[in-house]
Amino acid sequence: MDAGLQRRVEALLQEADVIPGGDRPQDIDILDPRFHARVLADGSLGLGESYMDGWWEAHSLDGFLTHLLDARLDERVHGSGEVWDALKAKLFNLQVGQGSYEVGKRHYDLGNDLYRAMLGKRLVYSCGYWRNVASLDQAQEAKLDLICRKLGLRPGMRVLDIGCGWGEALKYAAERYGVEGVGITISQEQATFARELCAGLPVEIRLQDYRALDERFDAILSVGMFEHVGVKNYRGYFETVRRCLGDQGLFLLHSIGTNVSRERTDRWIGKYIFPNSMLPSAAQISTAMEGLFVLEDWHNFGIDYDRTLQAWRDNVEAAWVQLDPRYDERFRRMWRFYLAASMATFRTRHSQLWQLVLSPRGVPGGYVAPR
Repeated sequence: MDAGLQRRVEALLQEADVIPGGDRPQDIDILDPRFHARVLADGSLGLGESYMDGWWEAHSLDGFLTHLLDARLDERVHGSGEVWDALKAKLFNLQVGQGSYEVGKRHYDLGNDLYRAMLGKRLVYSCGYWRNVASLDQAQEAKLDLICRKLGLRPGMRVLDIGCGWGEALKYAAERYGVEGVGITISQEQATFARELCAGLPVEIRLQDYRALDERFDAILSVGMFEHVGVKNYRGYFETVRRCLGDQGLFLLHSIGTNVSRERTDRWIGKYIFPNSMLPSAAQISTAMEGLFVLEDWHNFGIDYDRTLQAWRDNVEAAWVQLDPRYDERFRRMWRFYLAASMATFRTRHSQLWQLVLSPRGVPGGYVAPR
């Protein structure tokens, strides 16, 4: 073990009020002396991988990661692969062709059994809306209803869901608001499930890339999909929505957002969770939609994502023993790190959850935003 590397890591952790071997929630136990060199060499990738390999333990994983982000250590410790990742994102469009389908195959097709165990009554893999509710299921229903109200859905309207997931939003809108709909997804597992879920309803589920769309709808929604579009494709995405939206229609964009414009995602997240993903900034969204839409409403309830993620963690931890053995111990540690790191980003307000309502020409008389 290199004593100098150990001292450097301990000094950084001290800035975050973390003590190796301490007994507070944010403290960690370092079980393998190679931890210090790995973290300094590989940054967030090394931190996540060393946790997956069992090189360290945390009393409270989300508490520890929250302290690191509060101290902004993520901005100071960069791995040796950062430069190549940045260059690759700059030179190549990673979200076109087969790259646009990679996240579907590697993340959303992991298995409906995992997501059914984690997400609760409704398979809704996005932030719940916790105003005046007490449970995850209530928060997800409240979010779906909020979306429908923001879009002003009425019986007979034709609605498009870009990135429809397991079909829950269209099912809710069809049953409660009397609409008919089309949902598109790049995940075969999601498409199969959504077709079964929406059987008997006027809902069509397609395995389709959003760029292939060219038909008219009265309203469009997109929930938790924009994070996979990529900055090089933002303008084309909004042009597609504008092409498909009737002149009097509304578009609701529900997306995680970040405070600073970037062109790539965290290295650990990109390798293990969401390949070719990236979080948009407000500036990137505004630039991409300029001249295409009137911004009617921009709603931030990112703090609700911390609570949503905690509920997901509680659900999946309770279900591990019943899940398929293919979700082995290393996968389990990976998934724990993913959920905990996500909690920390929202808790420290590094990440936001935005719902935007856009209109092609402006709502006559103005738009009144439901809350």
